[in-house]
Amino acid sequence: MAENSRLSADHQSPTSSLKRRHEGDSEELGSSPKKQDTGEGHSQKVATHYNALQECGLAERNKSRIVHMRNFNNWMKSVLIGEILEKVKHERRDVSVLDLGCGKGGDLLKWRKGRISKLVCADIADVSVDQCRQRYEDMKRRSHPGERIFSAEFISADCSKELLSDKLRDPELKFDICSCQFVYHYSFESHDQADMMLKNACERLRPGGFFIGTTPDAYELVKRLEASDSNSFGNEVYRVTFQKKGEYPLFGCQYDFHLEGVVDVPEFLVYFPLFVEMAKKYNMRLVYKKTFHDFFDDKIKDEQNRSLLQRMQGLERYPADDRGRLATDDPQEYQHAEKIVKTAGVRLPLGTLSKSEWEATSIYLAFVFEKMS
Repeated sequence: MAENSRLSADHQSPTSSLKRRHEGDSEELGSSPKKQDTGEGHSQKVATHYNALQECGLAERNKSRIVHMRNFNNWMKSVLIGEILEKVKHERRDVSVLDLGCGKGGDLLKWRKGRISKLVCADIADVSVDQCRQRYEDMKRRSHPGERIFSAEFISADCSKELLSDKLRDPELKFDICSCQFVYHYSFESHDQADMMLKNACERLRPGGFFIGTTPDAYELVKRLEASDSNSFGNEVYRVTFQKKGEYPLFGCQYDFHLEGVVDVPEFLVYFPLFVEMAKKYNMRLVYKKTFHDFFDDKIKDEQNRSLLQRMQGLERYPADDRGRLATDDPQEYQHAEKIVKTAGVRLPLGTLSKSEWEATSIYLAFVFEKMS
């Protein structure tokens, strides 16, 4: 994953002005900047986009240009979720989970594998929630006789504006884990929305519970923007477009994000030091944040994780054998793989992603917070 570039903590980054503003003007946290006009409203745009995404079968998905990248990202989530479930199960037998921004239920099998007891799925897109509920019912129907499947409830709500505790069947329900995968950045439109999302994620966690997730790395996005000769950057599989350079407000810093066949909707930068400070209000302590590059380098050392990555087809075989083909016919997309073979003496075939996919997935980071009391 050598294509991933990183900023050191003490480097004078393009977001240094944003950092100085946060450190010097903490009293501004309760106020929001003037919101950019998003037409029908950002929340509604997000809901409309994800409601309109068509559910496709495995065969159709495997035709995607970024099928291996999507599998890779799914592996990252699997390892993160599995790691935290293992920690929780050392202390508790019955585990309750909040899947905040559940989408169509892409993580249901992960919770099944983790043998949790209770799952609450919440999302702004009501069509997605319905599909998630249907996936759950199908999973229960196809389960083995005698297999214990977790109970579940499903909530359609804008989790950046509505309090989930008012919608739970059991008003006393407490969670051991809140998982928020590729979702939290939508809430950073304003301080109030980011705070409500945090409240929903954290207020009903038990002491010792975890808030985990994945989100774009603001430092990496701004660094790539400042290196670009326009207000946009990307490649053949993803593109990020800001309205302008040089001004990155703490909230409402909007950019348009396009990912081939998956995402085409406005998002907001999440300035992570501010995220950490806001989480303290709910007695949350940052355990770690890691770029996908660092997370991968750390977790791939484990044999079980390597085996899982292979089973999930998170990397493609290079060069392709006679039974398959590469994600793209452009040889420049695999020059990094050829370089590894020549310089490190690695034997072929090897597992990799195309250059464009590495660049796209390396804009993300993973995070883990723990509830202190």
